[in-house]
Amino acid sequence: MTEVEQREGAEAVPRRSPLRKLLRFGFLAVALGFGAYFVIKQWDAVVAGFAELSWTALAGSLLAVIAALLGAMLTWRTLLADLGSPLPLRAGAKVFFVGQLGKYIPGALWPVLAQMEMGRELGVPRSRSAAAFFLMMPVQLATGLLVTVVTLGWDRYGWLLLFIPLLLVLLEPKVINTVIGYALRRLKREPLDRPLTRRGMLTAFAWALAGWACYGAHLYFIAPQGGPLFAIGAFALSWCLGIMTFVVPAGAGVRELAMVTALAPHLDSGAAIAVALSSRIVIVAGDLICAGLAGIAARRDSV
Repeated sequence: MTEVEQREGAEAVPRRSPLRKLLRFGFLAVALGFGAYFVIKQWDAVVAGFAELSWTALAGSLLAVIAALLGAMLTWRTLLADLGSPLPLRAGAKVFFVGQLGKYIPGALWPVLAQMEMGRELGVPRSRSAAAFFLMMPVQLATGLLVTVVTLGWDRYGWLLLFIPLLLVLLEPKVINTVIGYALRRLKREPLDRPLTRRGMLTAFAWALAGWACYGAHLYFIAPQGGPLFAIGAFALSWCLGIMTFVVPAGAGVRELAMVTALAPHLDSGAAIAVALSSRIVIVAGDLICAGLAGIAARRDSV
């Protein structure tokens, strides 16, 4: 490894003060502590809720999650290709799915650091990997908020529309390219070879919407009471609120609380908690399965 690469690697390592680390772990402990207390308090109802879930429903939910994760990967791969680094499907799947396991570690930068390093081995500049990663989040957030409003109703969630114009402005390719260029100059990095295009952004939006439909199917399998459209909106809302709380890994606790609240019109608290916990378990299983399969497929291609 050259001196330049060593210096770049050192700059990529996140530096956090002990106090900031303590606050992150403290917030996570408090969130999980309140969540555990709420579950224990409703334990009998939660057990009854789990008893109503069938293995068939859980299997269908898992398949839908895998399809949703594939949609997320294609969203990211589309952005990366539009920025100038098209990756073969198997290679891209390995970089994305294995890197995404870092979201379960406290701190927001582990997934992007993993994707930057694995992408570099495939000839993807670190700056381009970082740009695709940070662009994917507002794409999913904007489409998720839009899906929430459309499926759950303007009367209850119309206030979410206040965030959509801001996100759409931030996702305008001209704005994005200006922001990325400024950030790279500040970091004394080379500018992107290719600017983001409107066609690439719209394609990423389409894959993100397909992912929300699959996530909704995942929830519908284990909580069909509100119908498929309600399931799509309930999951999109809970995911968006969870991802906004970036101080906890993968929105742990926040997403479940939001999902229980969203399911309240159709399920009692015990059943809603069982559904939320089942959803979390199925998604974790989906992440592990996708990472494992992608790693095996890429190895067979000698990637």
